[in-house]
Parts: sequence; C-alpha cells; structure tokens
Amino acid sequence: MIRPLRPWILFLTLAVPFGAYGQRGTGGDAKAPVVEVSPEARVLFGTIDALRNNALEVRGDSAFFEMAIDGLIKGLSDPYATVLTPDEVREFEEQSTGNYAGIGIAISRLSGSVTITKVFRGTPAERSGLQVGDRIVRVGSEDGHDWTEDDASSRIRGQAGTTVIVGVERDGFSGELSHEMGRAEVHIPAVSAETLFSDIGYISVERVTRNSAAEVDSVLTTLANTRGLILDLRRNPGGYLDEALRMSDLFLDRGAVLARTRSRVRGGTEVLEEAHYDRLTPRVPELPIVVLVDQFSASAAEIVAGALQDHDRALIIGERTFGKGTVQSVIPLPEGRLLRVTSGEWLTPQGRSLKRQRDADGNVIEPDSDSIPEYRSMGGRVLLGGGGVFPDLEVRVDTLSTREQAIPLAAVEAEIFLARRIQEAAFEAGRGFRESGDVPAGFPEASFTNFVQSLVDAGIAEEAMNEDSLDYLRWQLEREMYNRMEDEGRYLEVQSERDTVLATAIRLLTGATRQEDLFTLADAEHAAMSSIPARTPGL
Repeated sequence: MIRPLRPWILFLTLAVPFGAYGQRGTGGDAKAPVVEVSPEARVLFGTIDALRNNALEVRGDSAFFEMAIDGLIKGLSDPYATVLTPDEVREFEEQSTGNYAGIGIAISRLSGSVTITKVFRGTPAERSGLQVGDRIVRVGSEDGHDWTEDDASSRIRGQAGTTVIVGVERDGFSGELSHEMGRAEVHIPAVSAETLFSDIGYISVERVTRNSAAEVDSVLTTLANTRGLILDLRRNPGGYLDEALRMSDLFLDRGAVLARTRSRVRGGTEVLEEAHYDRLTPRVPELPIVVLVDQFSASAAEIVAGALQDHDRALIIGERTFGKGTVQSVIPLPEGRLLRVTSGEWLTPQGRSLKRQRDADGNVIEPDSDSIPEYRSMGGRVLLGGGGVFPDLEVRVDTLSTREQAIPLAAVEAEIFLARRIQEAAFEAGRGFRESGDVPAGFPEASFTNFVQSLVDAGIAEEAMNEDSLDYLRWQLEREMYNRMEDEGRYLEVQSERDTVLATAIRLLTGATRQEDLFTLADAEHAAMSSIPARTPGL
C-alpha cells in the first residue's frame, strides 16, 4: 500500500489580503485616515443605539452586532458565506494541518439537512457504522434538524477520549439510528493508490489539499506500467484552487487551458475573466484514464474532472457532480475573525460553468427551462453544461433490494448494533492472517456460520436470513476483513463486486488500450444500458 503524505484543508479557497483599514502613517505625528460615514451607516448605528436603549429585552452591543452580521450574511443568499468567530478560526487553522480531535467525517448542508459526505477510514465514525448520505439530526440530547454545518461540527468535535452520541436518519430506515463513539485524534490522508487485479492502476483523492498534486505525481510513477488508470474523485468535497490546477497539469499537454475563472476585481465593479494554462509535460500520456465522480464530488474535484473531460483525456463515469463552481475568498477581519464569501466562479476550459444555482440553504434552484446547453470537447464529443460535471457514462450505485435489507432492518428492530458486530468479527477473522502473513481467499466459512448463529441468538429472526441478505452480509464481512488487514488492494477488489461504478471502470479499462477505445466502449455501454428496462426499486 502506498502511504499518502500530509493533507491540509477541506475546501476550495482563494486567499485575499486584509486591507489596511484604520492604519496609521509612518510619521510620529501621523493621524488616522478620515473615513466618510455614509447615511446608511448612520442609520445602522442609530438603529442599534435605539434598540439598545428602548427594546424590552436588554442586550449588549455585542449581541446587536452579531445580529447585524448574521443579517448581512443571510442577505447575500450565498450558501457558502460565513463570518468565523475566533474559536472557529482556530478550528479552521486546525483543519489546515489535517489533525483534529473528532470522529472523522466531512459534512455539508444539502437540501436542508446536515449530511455526511465522507466517512474517513480508520476513524471512530467509520468503526461505528456511519455512512455517506446519513443526515445528522441529533448530537447527545440536542435536536439538530435545523443545524448548520458549524452547529453540528461544534457539538461533534471535542476532547480526545470523550464520548459523543450522534443520531442520524438514513434512507431505507425508519426512525433515528444512534451511534455512540469515542472522540480521537484524527489525521486525514488525502491520496492513496493501489494496483487492482494485477494491472489496473487506482488512485483515490479524498480531498484536493496542500501537496495532494505532488502526492498524485509521486504515485503516478509507480502506476505508469499499468494498462489503465482510475482516478476516483467520488465524495471529494473540494480543496485548494492551485492544487486542483497542478493536479490537472499532470495529465494535459503543456500550454493547454486547465480552467477559466470569472471574478470581480477587488474593490472595483468590473468582472475579470482569466485562463489558467498547463505548464508541465504530461506524466502518463499513453495511459487510458477513467475518472469516477458522484453527486458529492465538488469544487476542486470538479475542476479536475471538467478539465480532463474537455480535453478528451479521461472518460468520466458516475453521476452528475455537486456543482460548487464557486471560489470562496477568506478575508481576515478585526478581533481575530475571518470572512468567507463567494468571490468568483469557475468555468471548464471549453467554457462550461460548474456552478449550479442554490438558495441560502444549499438547495438546488432548477432553471425554468428544461433545455441543457451542449458544448463540444476538444475532440468534438458532445458535453453537457448547466452546472456540475455530467458524466460521459452515467452509472448509479445499486440500492439494496428488500431481501438484501432484511438482516440490517431486523438488527434495527432487535436493537442490535450490526455495524460494530461486523467490525469485531472481521477483526477477529483477520487477526490470524495478519500474524501469519497469509492472504485469505474470502471470509472463512466457519467464522461466517458462527457469526450468523450469533445474530440469531441475539434476537434477529431467522426469517431475515434469506439467501440474498446472507450474501450481502458475507460481502460486508469479507470487505471489512481485508480493511482490518490493511490490504487495500483486496478491499477494493471486493468493493468492486457491488460498486457498479468502480466495476464498470475496471471492465472498460480491461478492454481498452488507448483513450479513444474507452470512449468507443462507453458509447456501446450507454446504448446497451438504454435498451434495458429500469430496475424497480425494492424488488
């Protein structure tokens, strides 16, 4: 397994220096600059003064100014804008090191709910069974249905060694699922790489962080002799602008346009459009590439996927991406605070906007027209615009059938913590193999039989043990066993048995020798999928 280097920060930012407000000159008798106060500013301060002296509920100045700041931010209708308090600034800086005390998840407020968009491996959250897509509705005894990301984060994080209980809602399950876990010092890696099935290179980029482009560059050297490469950007919430450009730079020809930006000139009213160009020679110019994306792939991940798609350098497989085609400037404020505000937007090299319109809660605002603009790649392929990156081949993750859900649902009814039991059984099964150095050819049959019997003894009805639910349980145990053995390659190979997106990428790369072959195979795959009737959910 190739170990990743140190990551930094989770979201796309563009650093903006703080203007010299109220600075004095260099002379000994210099005076502070005269700042003209507008009529509107006098009205604002007059309102605060009147409320402080006349409102029935007595409040201090700080409370009124907090309310004013909140009103300014809400008035922007910018779902990514916020003013960070000093405590939040410290947390921001803590995140930039990749180390913090918590449970190991990434969250975003999507469609009105604080949603888990990433569960990092080897963390308390992963061990407890939290999943991507879970909606956080409670922490401890506090209801969290109306929380922001910051509200949830401040309650989940805490001192290492303390315990936190997180309640979530999950599609397919009625009621609230409760997960109790201990907080820990968490270090989040950004890049990992493996060789699958002997000749398929696989790189997972979990976030586009500081040094992540260099990490990808490093692992490309070890994967250069594979037959093809999978770049997995699924659930990637974004990262730094410059790192996204450097990562794209690794795959495209020198002089190629990597991305375009449209942003306001600081302090002015005009809008500046700028192109960013490739500076390096491509690292693996002959290697066919597939990029995996989903609805949680955002910002910097979309820049990379869009650049490679526009230049016909990669086949994009999966689902339409999140559509966070905006740049957030981080601006220092007085009193140790920071302002984060949208200051620009991203376009792909061919001019496709990555931004999907959203309201202040992050809900997508669908356009009035049903028409989706069409663009052309550098090679003439038809590409779709309208926000986010549309995959060249749409492949959705299969949902569990009713029969496959039987054991998980029965465990919920019997109040059995199934995820933890799977973790424990997988660890025990893999312990002997870890010590001996042997690689098992699947989850041991005797261990599986004993595990199933332990579930029945704990109260899960035998009627739930149908062939489909047992197959799904066996797959979970096998995958987790390799995970606990730190055999990333076998873990991913088992994952591909039910991960339709990854499986499709592997199948297409197995049949391709050039990038053009991938496009031809994808067209045939799309035609075949279009002729198959849609599967009825739950059957």
